[in-house]
Amino acid sequence: MKRRLEAVAKNLFGDGYGRLARALFLYLVVYWGLHITGFQIQVAPAVLYLMVSSFSAGLMWQALSAEGRGAGMENILMLPFENWSLVFSYTAALGAYTLLTKTAGLLAVVLAVSTWKGAELLGCILCGVNAVLVAGCIYPRKRLRTVTGILWATALLAVFFLLGKTALLFPSLAISCLASFLLLIRADAYAFRRPSQSSGKVRDYHRHSVRRYLFRYLTDHKNYLVNTAVMWGAACVLQVLLGQLEPRFVLPMGFAILSMNTPVCILLSCDPDLEQAVRLLPEQERAFSVPYCLFVFGCNMAADAIFLCSWQLQIGGIASLDILTAAIFALLSAAGSVLLEWYRPIRGWKIESDLWHHPRKYVVPAVMLLLAGLLGIVLYK
Repeated sequence: MKRRLEAVAKNLFGDGYGRLARALFLYLVVYWGLHITGFQIQVAPAVLYLMVSSFSAGLMWQALSAEGRGAGMENILMLPFENWSLVFSYTAALGAYTLLTKTAGLLAVVLAVSTWKGAELLGCILCGVNAVLVAGCIYPRKRLRTVTGILWATALLAVFFLLGKTALLFPSLAISCLASFLLLIRADAYAFRRPSQSSGKVRDYHRHSVRRYLFRYLTDHKNYLVNTAVMWGAACVLQVLLGQLEPRFVLPMGFAILSMNTPVCILLSCDPDLEQAVRLLPEQERAFSVPYCLFVFGCNMAADAIFLCSWQLQIGGIASLDILTAAIFALLSAAGSVLLEWYRPIRGWKIESDLWHHPRKYVVPAVMLLLAGLLGIVLYK
């Protein structure tokens, strides 16, 4: 078991666990930098626990379902193994990767700007451990995923918000962790294999189409579509979330925030085979990049259109200038994302969550936010 655990862990953290050391050092710098600013907000313990649990469970699920992990699991299954040992080693390595390189970053930011006690920190750690264990034991049970996940999440929400007592939190989390562990070691190791993505019978076409490929890629990766749907849902309530800002800044900032649709902006980085094929073929810089840019523009514009419709229904007053501004923001963010993908693709990643949470995802939205502030000053007076 130790050898399998080390093999998976080294693949995730790198030789000598260098990636882990760099990540923890970065989070320490972030924590100290935010802490010395003196900025403080009040975060209820229940909200903190829910934040850590949902964040950790989502990333653990993403790690389990990542394409690269599926290939790695196939290689491990070719060797002789003991079922419970392999399941525990595999999920323990992915859980440690999730908690130490992803959840630790969230805690570094939240704890730096809020007041907390030792009991709350311990509760956050237990919530994170419980979240990865629950995701690990539910993932291989494909037929019971929805029912089990809903029931488990409902029980945890009741513990966080209804009971509301630290004395009851720790025993409840301990019972959940124990139940998850017992279910996990009884799981079938072969159930952790990621099913091959297939669209069924593919129709023959006489001409190539980048647009057709992009749509087919998204339909084969349902988590990308879910992320896009979440962005559309956020567009419906964004004006409420930004309600404390001056009205002249809300629309441009909304357009900037909605440009952060990570999955559609990393299609070259997440598919090395496609990138290699595109770069080997002649004149692909224009033949691929232009349709790709229009595709990202369409996704951005759809979110902006929902944002504008929601604004018109709840507040009103949308003018032609607002529609033109939305189109400009959608086009500029699409062009910036495609240029980054072509000239600075993300390489050296281990699982898809590395791509989704890479610092590069904030480059284009940050530039758009600066532009939004400038437009709010110049145009929206």
